[in-house]
Amino acid sequence: MYDENTTKIAQNQKDNINPDHYKGSIECIDAIEASMTKEAFRGYCKGNILKYVWRYENKNLKEDLLKSQWYTSRLVKTYETQD
Repeated sequence: MYDENTTKIAQNQKDNINPDHYKGSIECIDAIEASMTKEAFRGYCKGNILKYVWRYENKNLKEDLLKSQWYTSRLVKTYETQD
């Protein structure tokens, strides 16, 4: 599964799964999560998982499957914290 701990991108290799233009003082995904309820953010992640799995055979194959895994990892994280 793709996450920050299990998939290492070589320093000279471009990260197409979570590229630099989504990062700054706060990552875009963190701002999106902060703007939503936990339930809404879970739906957002689920929608992105479905989108990338739906299109992977016709668009980016492995890259889209890795993006789906990335969103799956974010979705799983929402169940690891207590609120």
